[in-house]
Amino acid sequence: MTDTAPEPDAQRRVLLLAHTGRAAARDVARECARALNKHGIAVRLLAPEAEDLDLEPTSGTAPEGWIEIVDDEDDAGAGCELALVIGGDGSILRAAELTRASGTPLLGVNLGHVGFLAEAEQDDVAITIEAIVERRYVTEERLTIDVTVHRGKELIASTFALNEASVEKAARERMLQVVVEIDGRPLSRWGCDGVVCATPTGSTAYNFSAGGPIVWPGVEALLIVPISAHALFARPMVVAPTSVLAIEVLSENEGSGVLWCDGRRTVDLPPGARIEVRRGERPVWLVRLREAPFTDRLVAKFDLPVEGWRGASERRRREEGTTDA
Repeated sequence: MTDTAPEPDAQRRVLLLAHTGRAAARDVARECARALNKHGIAVRLLAPEAEDLDLEPTSGTAPEGWIEIVDDEDDAGAGCELALVIGGDGSILRAAELTRASGTPLLGVNLGHVGFLAEAEQDDVAITIEAIVERRYVTEERLTIDVTVHRGKELIASTFALNEASVEKAARERMLQVVVEIDGRPLSRWGCDGVVCATPTGSTAYNFSAGGPIVWPGVEALLIVPISAHALFARPMVVAPTSVLAIEVLSENEGSGVLWCDGRRTVDLPPGARIEVRRGERPVWLVRLREAPFTDRLVAKFDLPVEGWRGASERRRREEGTTDA
């Protein structure tokens, strides 16, 4: 009897995306590809990443498994049940960009630092593969934002973000003069370093660093946070998910500004530019392997001190003698 891989399930296909600039990510990606192939699950790779991983396309009769290689990034996730992303939050944000059209759910294996968007750590690879094979996972919808930039009647740019869209000054030595509008009404004028418009998912990213609130992912809302604003009223705000946020770069600015979306895509903002942010038409889906409270994720990712906690459920278990004293 020959030792060959099982026949592939035509309905099962995983897009594998990796930060191939890191040796650890390359090793984990190869391990994942081999493990998925062993269980008859086809693995799709982008051509440049397949080259970095030294993986060649294979047919359904190849004993080593089934590897598909695609050149078109715009359609990379089509027909895949999920995208397995090896890297940090930056890699997951890139994956969200690549799979936006297909709506493919994202499962992140964290090789970065905090990795708020990732579901698993490097040591969890075997468990992660097992969960994929046995379909023991759920998907969680995450709100996105659609962002447009106009100058007068001209549409300069149209893009989206999972975490945030930030309007920032382009020149270090000058403040950016902006007027902020919410739902078609002016709110305030700020001389500032910038303004962050974030989603609940992005509340633990740039929004958090800028002094904005952490918002639980289940809350539907939009956030707006001024950065180093010289103004009496310059507080972080949480608004309805149906609200439209607008930032106008005043014509009196001596220099230009810049729009950053998820730290990946940039648009130059000339004086007079108007940036509008609204709830995105397409959400992003994240894969969850376990039902865990967001509080636990905060504690784990930020290494928060919770020693000595005895909450009601913990006290009840102690009273019942089901925990050690």
